[in-house]
Amino acid sequence: MTFKKTIRSAFLASAVFTASFSMASAAEMDGMFMGNFSPEHGTKSHPKGMVDATLDSKTHELTYSIQWSGLSGPVSVAHFHGPANFDQDAGVVAPIDGPYTSPLKGKVKLDDKQVEELEAGKIYVNLHTAAHPNGEARAQLIKN
Repeated sequence: MTFKKTIRSAFLASAVFTASFSMASAAEMDGMFMGNFSPEHGTKSHPKGMVDATLDSKTHELTYSIQWSGLSGPVSVAHFHGPANFDQDAGVVAPIDGPYTSPLKGKVKLDDKQVEELEAGKIYVNLHTAAHPNGEARAQLIKN
């Protein structure tokens, strides 16, 4: 009888561990976003690079890493914008703090509505330069 209880307890502990590990991995996966830079507003430059971001679903904190090259000059300012589809412009959701050197890493806090917009693919990163103050490169963030 004791042997059966030990086996049952070990099996139950194993099942709980496996389930919790799988749930953590799935939650982590749901919070990953990426976007590749493309020219914005008819610019003639050929921006390259990408944005990788991870959303903490409990705190709504978005941790990002941004890499770029091929712009007309140094980045003067950068923002998260939204809500907008790929072919639309939108207002600033959150500033991205400098200094603006690639790679750029940081964190930003989103509210509930902004998290919904991010998960719907309606948030993008815009890099602005002196030659293109309205934005030179854009990376639409999509769930990875």
